[in-house]
Amino acid sequence: MALISDMLARGRTYSFEFFPPKNDAEQATLVRTLRELEPLAPSFVSVTYRGGAESRQRTHDLVAGILRTTTLTPMAHLICVAHTRLELADILVSFRKAGVENLMALGGDPPADPDAAPGELRHAVELVELARAIGGFSIGVAAHPAGHPASPDMASDRDFLAAKLAVADFAVTQFFFEAHEYATLVSDLEVRGVRKPVLPGIMPVESLKSLPRLAQMGAAVPPWAVARLEAAAESGGDDAVRHTGIELATELCEQLRDLGAPGLHFYTLNRSSATREIYAALGLGAPGTVTSG
Repeated sequence: MALISDMLARGRTYSFEFFPPKNDAEQATLVRTLRELEPLAPSFVSVTYRGGAESRQRTHDLVAGILRTTTLTPMAHLICVAHTRLELADILVSFRKAGVENLMALGGDPPADPDAAPGELRHAVELVELARAIGGFSIGVAAHPAGHPASPDMASDRDFLAAKLAVADFAVTQFFFEAHEYATLVSDLEVRGVRKPVLPGIMPVESLKSLPRLAQMGAAVPPWAVARLEAAAESGGDDAVRHTGIELATELCEQLRDLGAPGLHFYTLNRSSATREIYAALGLGAPGTVTSG
């Protein structure tokens, strides 16, 4: 058994996130990335899910392949959108048959196709309950330090998250750039009586071109960090921007560890170099399954 809830009970975790490849070129990149990151011995890796039958199969195949061919422990993402309850139950059963023990339960974005069915389950908490009924999973849910875009206000956002964590085992946050955002999120949950582990998500900024996209995803880079990145661009070009982005991510990781974060979750974009550089800067080496540091 390699349940993430058990890992978190033993100590701090370090984890990576990947997305299923769309074509042969992306497949080759991901295979190389997995080989380069496997020696770091992350606690677990998560595999995202875009929705639709094709993406569903890619996620299943990637998670099953990681189990069969690597030493890594995978966590499969699953979304409610555009699925019936029976379809979701079938997917969950197929994961269990493949040996998958860890699940990230998500509501999912509304389907782009206006004619597509929204799905029978509307909220992630319902998917958590379905997975619990099938059994055998350690279950995570998503958290948004700045609030989910669909939440009417921050208090409602935290109430919804608290309700999810009442039935789930842990949460993983959307990426963010200031440690106080994470501290506020955890404090808001504690006020609501929730003390389940919340893993902060880390996304290093590697280019100035990515800044608008990050803002669209609900995690704008703060002005003081943008100023550092722009100063780096003026003095050293693209390479200096990338180096500064990794410095900023490393500083954030250090602050989060000082705050007592139960782990660090890295959004890799299916590339390994930035994550490996942050690991080295943090002095992690190969952390193994868990660490108390």
